[in-house]
Amino acid sequence: MPILAELTGDENSSESSRTFVFEDEGHTLGNVLKSIICKYPDVNFCGYTVPHPAENKMHFRIQAAKHVRAIDVLRRGLQDLERVCDHTIDTFEAAIALHQERA
Repeated sequence: MPILAELTGDENSSESSRTFVFEDEGHTLGNVLKSIICKYPDVNFCGYTVPHPAENKMHFRIQAAKHVRAIDVLRRGLQDLERVCDHTIDTFEAAIALHQERA
């Protein structure tokens, strides 16, 4: 199975509602991605589950406004998460450099 797939059965609903399955991911990615995507005004629902601790996968559900595709919301959320991570690393490295200059 690829790293990301759509849950079977969703093909009968509109493109604005989808459940994505992330392989080798869990609560760490699920919680932060949900926190970012839930803030989007065009998202009606966003949530995730880890079906069973023995299975190393996460189900991530997005229900958006009718004119918005869930896959586009997911892509935007992942891009925003990447920007947050980049900013965190830059801020941390700047603080370390400043601390080393003062030492």
